[in-house]
Amino acid sequence: MAKYVNEYLRERFGCKVYKIALNGGFTCPNRDGTLGTGGCIFCSAGGSGEFAEDAGKNITQQIEDGKRRVEAKIKEGRYIAYFQAFTNTYAPVERLRALYEEAIRHPDIVALSIATRPDCLPEEVLSLLSEMNRRKPVFVELGLQTIHPATAEYIRRGYDLAIYDRAVEQLRERGLEVITHVILGLPGETVEDMVETVRYVCSGGATGIKLQLLHILAGTDLEKEYLEGRVPVLSEDEYIDILKACVREIPEDVVIHRLTGDGDKRILIAPLWSGDKKHVWNRIRGVLDRTVGRQQKKQH
Repeated sequence: MAKYVNEYLRERFGCKVYKIALNGGFTCPNRDGTLGTGGCIFCSAGGSGEFAEDAGKNITQQIEDGKRRVEAKIKEGRYIAYFQAFTNTYAPVERLRALYEEAIRHPDIVALSIATRPDCLPEEVLSLLSEMNRRKPVFVELGLQTIHPATAEYIRRGYDLAIYDRAVEQLRERGLEVITHVILGLPGETVEDMVETVRYVCSGGATGIKLQLLHILAGTDLEKEYLEGRVPVLSEDEYIDILKACVREIPEDVVIHRLTGDGDKRILIAPLWSGDKKHVWNRIRGVLDRTVGRQQKKQH
């Protein structure tokens, strides 16, 4: 059974480690006109950075603000600087260097985590990431979502699977850890389609995986289709059953960094059950722990 991220980080860094979501003020080629202007069909106006710090502040200030938000939970721990909003390698390398450098110099930061697209990793950026990784660990988070071409076209992802494969190869050649994002519940996909995506990711070089429930968020093109009755959403029971099927495919050497996700309640349209984060997380862990326990008993 794969490890959950909290256990993995504690073993690696010797203490509790918490992510601070940062906003570097980036955009995305799927928004600035390079590939498109509307973004992926599910992506919010904040570029999945609703929980990130204020982009109007410098990185050091954002880190300090993030520390204050969680100081009651993590008195003896350290932090990962998580560049979350939009595409965090999509800028001139000089600007990237300044932002990453400011984060990596902070004494309480033990690693960088950089969310990006596989088609936004030119050679000079790969070299910069490799340089940073020699100083502190760098996790690169790739938004794949699905391996199925019809779904990728529907969500307007903007690149094909071969580009993702090449990005993983190039990052791993440089010793960088790769965390791949997968969305469960994309319209038109069966359970086997989703399981196939997870199986592909886990066999393709990723060191970690994030499994994300599809959320319908206000202001997205997906919201329009949902309100027109064209997009079904998963019930809690359906999602947990899919998770069980997917987790069975995750080997011991791939770290589970996420099992669901909580959309910003201010813009969450559906499914509303996902808004009760504590209940959902406790139920997921309970079900999966029992499932894993049964699997382990069969193996011995």
